[in-house]
Amino acid sequence: MPTMTDTRRCPACGGLNDCALADPATATQACWCFTVKIDPAMLQAIAADLRDRACLCPRCAQGLNPAAEHAPAP
Repeated sequence: MPTMTDTRRCPACGGLNDCALADPATATQACWCFTVKIDPAMLQAIAADLRDRACLCPRCAQGLNPAAEHAPAP
């Protein structure tokens, strides 16, 4: 599982989240998450102490990553 100081990693699966805002080189650009509907169930599935520290990856955000449902808790 990723360390939660790494804002480039998804807190649900540990994969790269492709967050434009977390990368100083692209922080002024719109992020992929601006155009997708985030699955509320995935947000609720993240441990409370990990919420709002890093973005979900595109697959987890849309509830498409079955591996995240079985990821061990940090």
